[in-house]
Amino acid sequence: MKLTFEIGADLAALMAAEIRAGERAITTAMREAGTGLKSAWRGQITGAGLGTRLGNSIRLATYPKAGESLNAAALVWSNAPVIVGAHDTGPLIRSKHGFWLAIPTHAAGKSSKGGRISPGEWERRTGLRLRFIYRRRGPSLLVAEGRLNTKGRAVASRAKTGRGVATVPIFLLVPQVNLRKRLDLAREAERSIDGVAPKIVSRWRN
Repeated sequence: MKLTFEIGADLAALMAAEIRAGERAITTAMREAGTGLKSAWRGQITGAGLGTRLGNSIRLATYPKAGESLNAAALVWSNAPVIVGAHDTGPLIRSKHGFWLAIPTHAAGKSSKGGRISPGEWERRTGLRLRFIYRRRGPSLLVAEGRLNTKGRAVASRAKTGRGVATVPIFLLVPQVNLRKRLDLAREAERSIDGVAPKIVSRWRN
């Protein structure tokens, strides 16, 4: 007995339709997974009190950018990987240029760029000189002779008599800082990956 098998037009059309359904299912699932992971990472960052600006550094790109594919993919990343990575791992931070890390107090104010101000920038901005005070217990200090304005920032005194001038701690000096781990991005990434297969199956069946 001899059997023959031919792929008819109906079967070919059915297979093509099944491929299109797979392309739609996989592409949709990857886009949803990427969107969900981006939202989860942003939520972690803002929930940890790190601000919406850092949260908005999380970006998403999906491939293909248009159309559908069985090889669809999603990429989620941060435009500030060093900062986000530091809060994700909780590293031990040491100074690159000396023995001390200078941590500004409230009296130091902010950098002109909006971040943490350095001792050099503070001296240039205020015209005051910082003085080192070593302490055996607790952080050593960089202090300045000045006054506090209405915002609690240290500024040069305008009084010729020296009235109101005080020794103000401007920076705390420590040899190292152990940054507290505030994020767990890998947990959200694993959860997103685990959810991809069920999404594909559900959408493919539908």
